Amino acid sequence: MRTPFRIAAALAAVLVVGTAGAAYAITAEVGPVWVSATASVQPRELPGPGHGNAPITLDSVTRVGTHDGSTPPTLKTLLFVLDRNGTLDAKGWPTCSVAKLEGTTPSQARKRCAKALVGTGTAKVLVSPPGRAPFRMTSPLSFFNGPPTGVRPELIGHAYETFPAPKTLLVTIPIERLSGGRYGYRVEVNFPEFAAGYGAPTLAEAKIGATRKRGGRTIGYINAHCSGGRLQVHGSARFTNGDFFPVTLTSPCHLPR
Repeated sequence: MRTPFRIAAALAAVLVVGTAGAAYAITAEVGPVWVSATASVQPRELPGPGHGNAPITLDSVTRVGTHDGSTPPTLKTLLFVLDRNGTLDAKGWPTCSVAKLEGTTPSQARKRCAKALVGTGTAKVLVSPPGRAPFRMTSPLSFFNGPPTGVRPELIGHAYETFPAPKTLLVTIPIERLSGGRYGYRVEVNFPEFAAGYGAPTLAEAKIGATRKRGGRTIGYINAHCSGGRLQVHGSARFTNGDFFPVTLTSPCHLPR
């Protein structure tokens, strides 16, 4: 029986993002398979408790690979829970619908829904079709503020594949507000099927956070303040074969000097 990809040390692992501006990855391995994850928040200088919030951007990078060149397991879900000292201002942002994004290339989507664009990134997929040598497919990622479902905000993730034929990939990403505890929001990304089922994601890189003017001041899609010297993100990656990789990542913050 194959042992699920559960790294005991990673269950409670905490990664502190370096103070020099670089994000250091925490990596786990089982056999030839490895998974690495990073998360960081910018800027580091933020207001303290009771002094409001300031706009931030959240960078996350998940990489999957193998040491022997074999095809890695297929990434199914990325789940993030975000520090309670951060807030989401989706109501203050224009929205874009799935219907408006259907059939668009990355550049068309960003032009069509420019005001609702709140994040960008890159996805890479290892494609292993039968009778053909494996190859890598890359797509820009775009994240748009979508229409809320009731009181729950939603993002719409946009990607574009070229094999076996050009195709727009859209994913609705619900954002759930949490009460109590360390974390304030839960974000779950369920990956679509890539390359007619022959694609395994090897990179999911996203930078979420945008600003706009409202009432004479700058507001952010994500805002935060600093308490306890850090902002924290807990993430987990789940694969279609049952493998599971959890990790807690912290990014330092400090008060204005």
